[in-house]
Amino acid sequence: MTEIQPPKPKENKMGVMPIPKLLLDMSIPMIISMMVQALYNVVDSIFVARINEHALTAVSLAFPIQSFMIGVGVGTGVGVNAFLSKSLGEKNFAVVNKSARNGLFLAWVSCAAFMAFGLAGSEAFFAFQTDIGEITGYGRDYLSVICGLSFGMFSQIMLERLLISTGKTFYAMISQSAGAVTNIILDPIMIFGLLGCPAMGVTGAAAATVIGQTVGASLALYFNIRHNPEICLSLRGFRPDAVIIKRIYAVGLPSILMASLGSFMTYGLNRLLLSFTSTAVAVFGVYFKLQSFVFLPIFGLNNAMVPIIAYNYGAKKKERVMQTIRLSAMCAVGIMLIGAAAFQLFPKELLAQFNAAPDMLAIGVPALRIISIHFLFAGFCIVSLSVFQALGNGQESLIVAASRQLLLLLPIAYLLSLSGKVNAIWWSFPITEVATLALCAFFSKRVYDRKMKAI
Repeated sequence: MTEIQPPKPKENKMGVMPIPKLLLDMSIPMIISMMVQALYNVVDSIFVARINEHALTAVSLAFPIQSFMIGVGVGTGVGVNAFLSKSLGEKNFAVVNKSARNGLFLAWVSCAAFMAFGLAGSEAFFAFQTDIGEITGYGRDYLSVICGLSFGMFSQIMLERLLISTGKTFYAMISQSAGAVTNIILDPIMIFGLLGCPAMGVTGAAAATVIGQTVGASLALYFNIRHNPEICLSLRGFRPDAVIIKRIYAVGLPSILMASLGSFMTYGLNRLLLSFTSTAVAVFGVYFKLQSFVFLPIFGLNNAMVPIIAYNYGAKKKERVMQTIRLSAMCAVGIMLIGAAAFQLFPKELLAQFNAAPDMLAIGVPALRIISIHFLFAGFCIVSLSVFQALGNGQESLIVAASRQLLLLLPIAYLLSLSGKVNAIWWSFPITEVATLALCAFFSKRVYDRKMKAI
């Protein structure tokens, strides 16, 4: 009697769909969600700026911690993303499920660490940077809520990464967009006390953010349970797996360290700018909010690109990997060119959205024009770092990031500050990016020779 064989699992679209269509299919939802994310980041600061410039400066000084939190969540997610998608390409479904469950566990451990900092260290963080009591008070109120109620943020990031890992980018877009829209709606209500809500100021901005993140996390959980059959999230009998966690962090830890470097760079620049004027810190904070409209779409593209590369690398489909890299790099460079043009042509109009006073415009207009020069080189670099991670070479990403933000940008900014002109500091960005471009090109060749030639 012939034994009936179980049906073979259906091939995931990441292994069969034509690459241009696949990249478009997976990246468009992520780019849209990232644009919504950028909008909510900017709207948040626009409303805070209506309180006063000290409130905007406080939120700007909080940015390194927020950036680090996001970096820890996204970095862990990148590790899960690459490992899970590779296991999916290898048809190793037991490891796929273990990766997802351990990823959620790591997200919640990270949340507990930042909750402790939010409750115990927020005020000291701001007091160390400035002796202006109003800025310290605003910052403490804002950061204690953002960190202390970060469960939604860490859960949302990881659950959306699980959707992305299996190609369900549309659902990730819906959950992220829902969280961002919730925040945009609640911001004016909770900051200024509309519709019967008490006026909460910067605390209201933070509360609106964490509520939005919780909404996004809830939707992402629902989508994983109902529409992501390739992953089982049941935690019954779960035990942390040291081997799985090690492999997740082999790729994810460099991303986390890169985020910490970025946070350290921002913190260092804020301290440097404060030696001139707190207005320069506000300008730098506004720049970071505005540049998110340029960089976040590329991060959305990368979110789609990483699982495609990891899946096809695991399935040993070399041409699909290379075609994905080429198309992603072209798109990233195109987005950067558009962003650079906007910053060059409309800096005053962009700053006006943040209630910029004349002294803020005097610093901000040249700042936006000078810093945006580095956009011309950054597109290729950003894609390169994600390619390294997707292929399991996170150490190359870490080396590039460390060189860029510790060995180059901060020292160059310090040297330029010795001129006594705050606008000279902004030139550190384009100078650093040219050197980073050369380093990325070198590592791209090395990773190709070591990983792709053998396929």
